[in-house]
Amino acid sequence: MSAAATAVMPDRALDAGEVLLIALEDVAALLRGRSQGLDRLIKAFDLSPFETSVVLLGAALELKPEVAKICAALHDDARMRYPSLRLALQHLPEAQWEAVAPGATLRHWKLIEVAAQDALLAAPFTLEEPVLHYLLGTPTLDGRIAPYLEPMPLPASLPASFGVAARDMIQALQAEKPVLLRGSGHTCKAEVAAAASAHNGMRVFRLQLPASLQSAELLDPLIRLLSREAMLHRFVLLLDQDTHPLGEAALQTLVRRYALPLVLASATQAPEGIAWKEISIDLPDAEERAALWVHALGDEISLLLGGEVQRIAGRFPFEPARIAAIAKKVREGSTDEPEAASLMTKLLWRLCREDTRLPGDGLIRQMATSATWADIVLPEASMAALRDIAAQARHQQSVMKVWGLGTRGAGIAVLFHGQSGTGKTLAAEVLAHELHLDLWVIDLSQVVSKYIGETEKNLSSVFDAAEQAGALLLFDEADALFGKRSEIRDSHDRYANIEVGYLLQRMEQYSGLAVLTTNLRGSLDTAFLRRLRFVVPFPFPDQTQRRRIWEGAFPPAVPCADLDYDKLARLNMAGGNIRNIALSAAYLAAEAQLPLGMEHLRLAAQRECAKFDRGMTEAELGGWR
Repeated sequence: MSAAATAVMPDRALDAGEVLLIALEDVAALLRGRSQGLDRLIKAFDLSPFETSVVLLGAALELKPEVAKICAALHDDARMRYPSLRLALQHLPEAQWEAVAPGATLRHWKLIEVAAQDALLAAPFTLEEPVLHYLLGTPTLDGRIAPYLEPMPLPASLPASFGVAARDMIQALQAEKPVLLRGSGHTCKAEVAAAASAHNGMRVFRLQLPASLQSAELLDPLIRLLSREAMLHRFVLLLDQDTHPLGEAALQTLVRRYALPLVLASATQAPEGIAWKEISIDLPDAEERAALWVHALGDEISLLLGGEVQRIAGRFPFEPARIAAIAKKVREGSTDEPEAASLMTKLLWRLCREDTRLPGDGLIRQMATSATWADIVLPEASMAALRDIAAQARHQQSVMKVWGLGTRGAGIAVLFHGQSGTGKTLAAEVLAHELHLDLWVIDLSQVVSKYIGETEKNLSSVFDAAEQAGALLLFDEADALFGKRSEIRDSHDRYANIEVGYLLQRMEQYSGLAVLTTNLRGSLDTAFLRRLRFVVPFPFPDQTQRRRIWEGAFPPAVPCADLDYDKLARLNMAGGNIRNIALSAAYLAAEAQLPLGMEHLRLAAQRECAKFDRGMTEAELGGWR
């Protein structure tokens, strides 16, 4: 026996192998005194006595300094102060060659790491650091995968409508079945997964794997690490294809090679050939959202806001987590001022609008909405129709949901028709401002496509985004998109009619307010007109109405000199042209450093007329020369 062995066994009653086994028994007792990690590891990976001894040998090297000397003695080489596969096979009881093979438990699940060198059996092995921490009762996720795992918070409570889904998921996890979560509630899926897993004593981690790590050669070791960590730390892996999608190949590989049942959240994509337990989780309906708002805001603020809570719940299909986050900001911004109700209402609507995202596909342009009722000049019948539209939008939730009159077509679609410049877009601005809504203008040049199926795809993107944002949709010059369905003469006509049919369907389903404008009412399909709640005319303004428009054209800060509104009203111009003239005249006055006068307006009016290849008539010029 070597000098190294003699040094650690002064009485020579025991040989080095026996001393090693005693050291392993000491380490096992030490670990069991610290935590249940050792026994849980044995159970989780179904370790044999030999495999358990290999794990203990790896731990002993870290926890008992004398083990390094024992290893050197057993190797009969003072330089080999580490365990090797040969040492384990020669000196540990019930040794099994197959237990140290690359595909066996110890190495496949990376419980131990064998150093790469020419002689396999002589190669040192170490216990993986996260495994050691786990055995010592200080579990930490492996640093190689921790950056890609996001812990899902446990919700304080779940909406009642999620109860069935949660129970189904609890049962599926208990039966170790993979779960496929369908439906529109993206955050809701994670919340249900977290609640169901917690019921089974587990946490949920969502995988966020960058594309650079999704290649086959990098993904395989990551899957093994994920599986090991899930078995050690008892967590459920969530693959969220709705918010953090994996590439198709990576998804297929991970689902099929991951060692444990997992949860896949996907509205569309799901690998075939898997015995999924499919569970649908949709957004809470408006009534349940209203209850969530009241709970999140508190009774005092909810009472102060009154019916606005119901309107918010009906307008914005938010998930519970978003409702809670916005309500927290509202509570932080609460005030005791006399106008608290008005201030809190504006704050709530503003926060809800800010929490929605404008799609980045170029189909939609958001428009400022500062115009008020005072800015519109229309015949009384048209003004009354606009006010009715606003009233219906305000009370939509009460009438359609609470009173039970809503079955189909709960949204409000209206048509504004009239010549350019008569106030159609301005009226949409006023409605959006009055109703605290964002105004989204649809870029028809981007929506309509010559490629078959592309227009429907674009329309779907527009309506889906608007549903989430609760926005007022403005289809300007809508006849370009919503024209009469043609007689079918060829395949292009057939697909054009399909596009119109799809549009009619989405208009019927849309829960918000859609404003369509056209210069030519007669060009619209009659089937489409039947689905409109209001058809509002915007006639060319008469002289009395033009005077009112001129009187409102200049804010108080504009320095004006002896403006003759009767003369200005003789200009046969629509409201949009009048605003152009007023703006142009203001620049002329500013450049001349003079108050704005009739001469500035005459020059501006002549330039506006020149844009349309016409001069000012004698009637319009009368009294200006």
